[in-house]
Amino acid sequence: MHTNIPINQPHHPPTYPLKGKTILVTRSVGQSSQFSDRLAQEGATVIELPALEITPPSTWKPLDQAIANLSTYNWLILTSGNAVEYFFKRLEANRKDKTALNNLKIAVVGKKTAQVLSSYNIKADFIPPHFIADSLVINFPEQLAGKKILFPRVETGGRQVLVEELTHQGAEVVEVPAYESSCPQHIPPAAEKALRNHSLDIITFASSKTVQFFCLLTANTFPEGIINYLDKTCIASIGPQTSKTCLELFGRVDIEADEYTAEGLTEAIIKWVNE
Repeated sequence: MHTNIPINQPHHPPTYPLKGKTILVTRSVGQSSQFSDRLAQEGATVIELPALEITPPSTWKPLDQAIANLSTYNWLILTSGNAVEYFFKRLEANRKDKTALNNLKIAVVGKKTAQVLSSYNIKADFIPPHFIADSLVINFPEQLAGKKILFPRVETGGRQVLVEELTHQGAEVVEVPAYESSCPQHIPPAAEKALRNHSLDIITFASSKTVQFFCLLTANTFPEGIINYLDKTCIASIGPQTSKTCLELFGRVDIEADEYTAEGLTEAIIKWVNE
């Protein structure tokens, strides 16, 4: 009779590919922690500078009106986790639940948006293959002509390409403000110190608005121009639209995620560090 004698497996210590790197995260207030935690797990020192604040819109009237007339719509399009959260908060405020959406099909842009939607026990009817709005129109699962679409979105500063394309295809798109994004008033002391000391290895941007608001937010504190303090810092972008804004405002972008998610951006940063 043979007994299996356990062989001691070699012990591999965990590797921390971002060890020794200091990364500035500029996501919105309350939304950065998951991304920051992931970077920290990979060994990075993370400093947060929230460059975006999400608040209710200036009025609920258009969204409330749309919720009252949900039965007249064919599709609901949600392009961000914020749109999902605020839409459902408002649905509840109007004493309705998800059964009010039974006759509607729901399209979402991005894996993260789909996850937020699934937290309400709702599965999206359509998720485009690429996590960008343009992909939604190209791959839409049915003819758009004659369809009525509800699009709850950010109140100001959102891209118009999606609405233009859907309208061009013959859809009637009703845009309603579901939330607003604005620029915070203050830079956290740790972020200001790291910028002033040129001690950041990487700065991350997860949307065009975070790039714009970062420049706005730092303008008073760094009157000679923030770009002078990023000379030793790699600029990392979540996707093509954000990269475009980085190029316009900084004149460069060093990393762009292949998959336009926080996870994809983390992977791209690790790859860049190891090159």
